[in-house]
Amino acid sequence: MADTVTADRRSWLMGRVRQKNTKPEMVVRRLAHSLGFRFRLHRRDLPGRPDLAFPKLGKVIFVHGCFWHRHNCKKATTPSSNVDYWHKKFAENVERDNKAIAELTSAGWGSMVVWECQTSDIGALADSISAFLGE
Repeated sequence: MADTVTADRRSWLMGRVRQKNTKPEMVVRRLAHSLGFRFRLHRRDLPGRPDLAFPKLGKVIFVHGCFWHRHNCKKATTPSSNVDYWHKKFAENVERDNKAIAELTSAGWGSMVVWECQTSDIGALADSISAFLGE
């Protein structure tokens, strides 16, 4: 399938992809707060700079976009142009994610990954966050 926008326009669009305060992240933040949990955001002193850190509980939550972090759902498509670049990029992202979680685990932190597609079912997400943070 051919791209419907020019290369310059695609570059501009991709440059606007946010790393912090994304819609899925805001959903998780509001939910965790409504459940009574207090957290810190994007702690630079922790591996992988988790989206939400719960220092008193020793736990972190990463909110991953399905496309960028390769979740096994329909949102994790691969662009049809420059395929080699994208395969390399996605592999590096997944490797970096796994390394950060391993480092956090070895430092005694518990970690949870919330996928973008999971944020559409608030009830199930609330249950999984409560179970993770309540352990």
